[in-house]
Amino acid sequence: MPSFHTLRAALLALCLGAAALLAQATPSATEDKLIATLIQRVSTMSAMVFLRNGNEYTSADAAKHMQAKYDYFKKELVTAEDFIERCASRSEMTGQAYRVKLSDGTVKDANAFLNSELRVLRQQVKKS
Repeated sequence: MPSFHTLRAALLALCLGAAALLAQATPSATEDKLIATLIQRVSTMSAMVFLRNGNEYTSADAAKHMQAKYDYFKKELVTAEDFIERCASRSEMTGQAYRVKLSDGTVKDANAFLNSELRVLRQQVKKS
């Protein structure tokens, strides 16, 4: 039976290996293009208001914020869904979910809204 120290060393090596793999994760070129397109799409939704930490932001300001968070967390992301979860749906500081207010006054969860937009983009990619 292996000793405690041998098991501990093996577990540590496994954890470090997993951390190294995660540290090198970045979106593929296809996912990066989807993320860029999603951010661009958000920036042009002028009738929409983004609600973040109790404040209202224009779609252009929301897109700038998403881009800044994407630039910061890019090495920790693999998919566009990761981007939405990490950069576009909640505050890192407060943990509060972001929301979007549509032109008709309807308020939706940003995560659900952006994932819906992403599904549309993925369908467009499949068709082309």
